[in-house]
Amino acid sequence: MSLQKILKGTGVALVTPFKSNEDVDLDALGNIIEHVIKGGVEYVVTLGTTGETPTLSKEEKIAIIGYTLEKVAKRVPVVVGIGGNDTRSFIKDLETFPLDKAAAVLSASPYYNKPSQEGIYKHYEVLAAASPKPILLYNVPGRTGRNVSASTVIKLANNVPNIAGIKEASGDMGQCMQILRDKPANFLVVSGDDALVMPQIACGMEGVITVAGNAFPKKFSDMVRHSLAGDFKKAKALNDTLIEAYDLMFAENNPAGVKAFMTEMGLLENNLRLPMVPLSEGLHKKVKEFLAKQ
Repeated sequence: MSLQKILKGTGVALVTPFKSNEDVDLDALGNIIEHVIKGGVEYVVTLGTTGETPTLSKEEKIAIIGYTLEKVAKRVPVVVGIGGNDTRSFIKDLETFPLDKAAAVLSASPYYNKPSQEGIYKHYEVLAAASPKPILLYNVPGRTGRNVSASTVIKLANNVPNIAGIKEASGDMGQCMQILRDKPANFLVVSGDDALVMPQIACGMEGVITVAGNAFPKKFSDMVRHSLAGDFKKAKALNDTLIEAYDLMFAENNPAGVKAFMTEMGLLENNLRLPMVPLSEGLHKKVKEFLAKQ
C-alpha cells in the first residue's frame, strides 16, 4: 500500500513530556498516545521538532521510538523523525534506530549550515539510499534557515525512488501550489502549518502533520476529514473554533504553546528542556480562558 493511502489525513507530531527533573515521562507519553488515537487521528509522528528532539540524547530517542511503537501496537501507522545537519551521522541513526515497524522516516532538511539546493539534494539522495523506510522530506525554513525549493522537491520526487513525499511548512502558498502541480502522481504532500491546512487541502494536499492535534485530536482530525471530502462548510466551522488556539500555540515557541494547553487538560506536566521554557504567564492565562470557553 502506498504512503498516500497510509498517511492520508491527520498525523500528530507528538510532544515529549518531561518530569520535573527533566527525565522523559513515558507514562504521560502513553496517555497522550491514547488521547490522540481515541481522538481519531490517522497516524502519529514521534521525534518530530515538536518532540524537542534537539535536546534528546540518542539513547532517549531510541527508547521513545520503542515505547511509541509498543504503545501504538499497530493501531495506527507510526512515522519516525530522524534528521540533522550531519549527513554521515544521520546514516548511522538510520542503521541503528528501531525502524522495522515504522511506516516512514520524516527528515527535516539540514539546519544552520545552510547548504545550497544541490547540497540539499545530495543530502537526501544519500539518506534515501541508506534508509530502510521511505523518506518524507520536511521543509521548514523558519527553523532550518534554508528553503527547499519547489524545483528541488520535484527533482527529488522524480529521481530518487525512496523519497515518497513531503511535509511542506514553508507557509508559501505559491510554492505549495507549484509542488502540487508538478509532483508525480504517487508523491504524498501534507501540510506542516496548522493554520493553513484547510486551504492547502483545497489546493490538493492530502493531509497534515499537526501540532494542535496533540491537544484537540478529534476536532482537528474531523476538520481535516471534512476538508478532504470537499465539505469546506463543515471544515470551516470547526477550524474557526481553533484559530485562536493556533495563535496561542505558536505565539512564543513550539512546543511551549501546545504543552500549556495539554497541561491544563491534565495530559502532562508543564516542563520543557532548556533552551525551551514554558509559555509566559500572560499567554498561559489566555490558554486557560480559551479552554474555559470550550
